[in-house]
Order: sequence, then structure tokens, then C-alpha cells
Amino acid sequence: MALNMTYFWPRVLQAVPTDEYQVYAYFNDGSVRLFDVKPLIKPGTVFAPLENLSFFKNKLTVINHTVAWDVGGNRDPSACVDLDPLVLFQQPIVADPLEKEMET
Repeated sequence: MALNMTYFWPRVLQAVPTDEYQVYAYFNDGSVRLFDVKPLIKPGTVFAPLENLSFFKNKLTVINHTVAWDVGGNRDPSACVDLDPLVLFQQPIVADPLEKEMET
């Protein structure tokens, strides 16, 4: 059954990075969606710092209910790079990668 977007607003609860510049976004409806950030990482854009894999993985967080990178390190929403939660929510649902880790 499709969600009624009149009454539902997708919120990211958790974000998990990959070594391939992708992010697993865990939503408040229980779904997990995978977003490929690579196409956004271009010189001269706000996403340029994400090219450094360590920065990409270590600065990833959830701010304002969406995937964000805490560029300034002080959790200031105005000093972060974030993604539109609706764009993330439009990505296909994928299996939870953390579930596999818990089984081993």
C-alpha cells in the first residue's frame, strides 16, 4: 500500500556510508534506501569536499531529519551539506546492510 504523502513526511533516522560514495538512508516508515552521491561530487560545488572518502564517511550524520555532512563539526544546520529527504525517499528500497552484519 502506498503512503499518503498528504499526511506522511519522510524523515531520515540513520545514515550509513559505503566505500563507494553511497549512503544507506533509514526512514521513519521502516524502509532503507540507497543513494549514490558520486554524481554530485564535482570540483567547485558544495559537494567537492566529499571527494575525500574519510571526510565523506566521518562527517556523515543526520541533521534536520535528512542525510547531511557536518562540514563545520558543530552540528550547525546552516554549515552542513545536506540532501533533500524527498529525493532520498524516491530511491528504491534495498535490503538493510546492517541486518547481514548482525547475523554473523
